[in-house]
Amino acid sequence: MDVSPDECARTVLDVVPAVMQAIRAEVRRHRGADLSVLQVRVLAFLNGHPGSTLSAVAEHVGLTLPSMSSQISRLVQRGLVARETSPHDRRCVTLRLTTQGAATLEAARQAARAGLAETLSALSPTERATVVEALQRLRPLFAAASLPSHSASQASENAGNSS
Repeated sequence: MDVSPDECARTVLDVVPAVMQAIRAEVRRHRGADLSVLQVRVLAFLNGHPGSTLSAVAEHVGLTLPSMSSQISRLVQRGLVARETSPHDRRCVTLRLTTQGAATLEAARQAARAGLAETLSALSPTERATVVEALQRLRPLFAAASLPSHSASQASENAGNSS
């Protein structure tokens, strides 16, 4: 089956929002009453990017700096995130998950994963393998595309090398 890049892009744009909506619904369902979906996203970002600045987190989740600052303050008060002075620049404050923050994030992820697994059980084992393979091929393309220092051609090259 020959699919053009445009048709593939159209399908991704149609399907990914539905998948993200299902993920958000699972997170909401299992996050507990005292943790917002936004806060789960912040914890997930800091888990993958320890030592990030407030600006980096705000940019990732799409909030203004004042709004992100108040969200981080709430997470710090709850013991889920720690603020630290950068060892390289004492004027710079970095953020990291605490042990409790990592455990809270993992519990939310496990609950969401269980709900998604139930949904995906409607697919055959072969279909699930196809989904996993396709997503594994997409990861390096989109991870590289989200970094300013990488071009789309480098992403394509890297994806081709992982085959």
